Amino acid sequence: MIHFIIGTRAQLIKTAPIMAECQRRGIAYNFVFLAQHRQTIFEIIELFGIKRPDITLGEAGGDISSVRELAGWAAKVMSEGIKHRRLVFRTDVTGGIVLVHGDALPAILGAALAKSAGLKVGHIEAGLRSFDFARPFPEELIRVLIGKLRLPDFYFCQNTWALQNVARYPGKKINTRCNTLLDSLRAALEFSLPDEKTLIPNEEYGIVTLHRFETLSSRQRLVEVIRIIREVTRKIRLLFILHPPTLTVLKQTGLYEVLKNSPKIELRPRYDYFRFIRLLKGSRFVITDGGSNQEECSYLGHPCLLLREATERTEGLGENVVLSRFDPAIIDEFVGNYEFYRRVAPYTDVRPSETILEALREYW
Repeated sequence: MIHFIIGTRAQLIKTAPIMAECQRRGIAYNFVFLAQHRQTIFEIIELFGIKRPDITLGEAGGDISSVRELAGWAAKVMSEGIKHRRLVFRTDVTGGIVLVHGDALPAILGAALAKSAGLKVGHIEAGLRSFDFARPFPEELIRVLIGKLRLPDFYFCQNTWALQNVARYPGKKINTRCNTLLDSLRAALEFSLPDEKTLIPNEEYGIVTLHRFETLSSRQRLVEVIRIIREVTRKIRLLFILHPPTLTVLKQTGLYEVLKNSPKIELRPRYDYFRFIRLLKGSRFVITDGGSNQEECSYLGHPCLLLREATERTEGLGENVVLSRFDPAIIDEFVGNYEFYRRVAPYTDVRPSETILEALREYW
């Protein structure tokens, strides 16, 4: 049997297409939810048409929002998972494999629980590296530990560069050619939105979306980011999409009022994934610190400015994606010439979710 262990919103968005493909093919699977993020999980399940979790570990009643809460939640997940592993992994079914995703804490927790139950592990989105433990933290550390601890038996890598980064570890390596996010993006663009006309502004706009710890943890960096964003509004209107942690930090630092009083910045709440993608596609460009946004823009050929010092992904770099490193000259050049970075959407024939399932036929 195939088991999916998912704990965050981003992990579910990128894994849901594989679950949906399982359902399309009639492949039974076990959905284990580690409740690090809960607020929008069932909304995502509804959008992708997948089943609800078979079992939930680490129930916290809401999204984890502090380091202390995260530590307590992780301990609870491991305790519950080990104590009830026969129930969690349905050990009456032999030869199972546990699929974990990416670089958030549920990935390494899920892999460790799988090994404790004697099951194989498949790591989706394996091999990404920034080679800087501080950027992003703790994601880079988690990625490296998953490899160094030899937890995966299958590494599902989205390109040859990612394959090279895990080549020295034992286990089977599979090149999916793109992230499963491409399948998520395709599903979002094919979905009919009844409120699309009211969602998309009538005038040209750019999108800003920021949520990383490396951005939010430093007031000095956040002040610099807000200054950059306000400077950009001299040329175009911006929609600032507020992730809950971002909203909290902006209000704590007094920067929320600065943005609210900026006439060409419109503050909007975080949307469900399908609506956000439609809003992204209608924009002129995206300013972000998110790796997933970098990939989405790459697959769309959409102009993207990364407000980061380094990125763990190669998608779009040198084409439609510009890594700013907070250099004013690079930022000014992008904003002044963003149409230069628009590309024809590549990878129209790639289906990463199908590639992963085909590699796991022995576990169907």
